[in-house]
Amino acid sequence: MKSAEHSPLTRKLSAFVALSDVELAVLERLHQRRRSFVAGREMVHQGQTTQAAYILSAGWVCSYKLQADGTRQIVDFQVPGDFLGLRSVLLRTSDHSFEPVVDIEAAKVMKSDLLDAFVHNPRLATAILWAASRDEAMVVEHLVGIGRRDAEARMAHFLLELGSRLALVGIGSKEGFDCPLTQYHLADTLGLSAVHVNRILRQLRESGLVTFRDGHVTFHDHRGLVSLADFDPAYLDQTGPLLK
Repeated sequence: MKSAEHSPLTRKLSAFVALSDVELAVLERLHQRRRSFVAGREMVHQGQTTQAAYILSAGWVCSYKLQADGTRQIVDFQVPGDFLGLRSVLLRTSDHSFEPVVDIEAAKVMKSDLLDAFVHNPRLATAILWAASRDEAMVVEHLVGIGRRDAEARMAHFLLELGSRLALVGIGSKEGFDCPLTQYHLADTLGLSAVHVNRILRQLRESGLVTFRDGHVTFHDHRGLVSLADFDPAYLDQTGPLLK
């Protein structure tokens, strides 16, 4: 793993606050319990009592809720630089499950360490609150997408959002990004069938907007895709009010 100074989380938080040497040292301590997790094996299950969160350093994770009939609704995907299970540090139980999409690297953060960091480093606490607020804004946007956008716009918006999130940590751009998600992941996220997902991706490709093939998303007409999705990235607050 990279040192915390060069970690995706540090890069993301640095968009909000100019981190001091002391704050970087705190982030290094929060990264000290580093672990690897294999793809497909649940890290945290819905209803689990836990007093820890994770900082994702490498790989992708999906968070989801299981329904009574055994189906799942994917709530979001976590990418490098994201926290996993931050709410469960304060709530008694985890309200959803986490599962690595690919093999990942993550640092386990105990509740006591996180709260101690918040007490003694209020600017860092504010930056982490900013990151958590972005996560909440994305969940709201996903609800709007499922409820109000047609399938093409929903897919376009989701891919643009992923590109923006990955660009913030240096692993995505307006040209595209590597993406390990399957059409089944996309279906469970966007409220579509896998067959419908395949058809929508083909339509977007044939329209010359975007191609998703062999684990890579390529934006052919980024501006056109933004227009189709009516994508306004303001909710992502990619460059927050940089605190000095």
